[in-house]
Amino acid sequence: MQDTTTGAPRLSPLWPRLALAGIACFLVAATALHLLRPELDPVDSQMSLYLIGAWGPLLQGAYVMLGIAMTGLAIGLYRGMPPAARSAAPLLMFALGGLSLAITAYAWMDLPGLDATMEGLVHGISAQGAFLFATTGLVLQALRLRLDPHWRRHVRWLLPWAIACFAAIWVLALWRELPRGLAQKAVIAMIVGWLAAVAMLLGRQARAALGDPR
Repeated sequence: MQDTTTGAPRLSPLWPRLALAGIACFLVAATALHLLRPELDPVDSQMSLYLIGAWGPLLQGAYVMLGIAMTGLAIGLYRGMPPAARSAAPLLMFALGGLSLAITAYAWMDLPGLDATMEGLVHGISAQGAFLFATTGLVLQALRLRLDPHWRRHVRWLLPWAIACFAAIWVLALWRELPRGLAQKAVIAMIVGWLAAVAMLLGRQARAALGDPR
């Protein structure tokens, strides 16, 4: 069925629920790991260090869930937008970002002081790819949302937020004097916050389309 005012398919609550579930899993796991790994300094230790050693599989699963959440959110937005506002580009960026996250989770980084390895190289490339694909997807998606009447009023803050996320990854990459762990986690929080905000708005639209006022 379609929305008679825009011609867009009726929104399904499945996709925003999937996105919010994946985001929640990531946030719970990331928070728990900081309590379970007190030997790691949260200011200096990058998230990749939490993948190695005790409780590492918890974060590996959380990375995969976040990747699924990004892709599911992109699918929900694509399917719920008017045909004229749709673009496969944000969906592709989020899918590649999710795939990069999964690779990052299972290819360990090189530990400081040890020789460089191929696995460490793969980890570094996939981690940078995850940041770049995800933030590019944010900006492209926000630009497409401008073409949907249901989203236009939200783009006033979603687009600057997305651009700030994109700019932040370059600050992180170029400003090497920043505390690596804290700076990286701040950028991740910005990205995850944007995804969560959009997922909640999409869920609200889906409930309204089904006649649920909540």
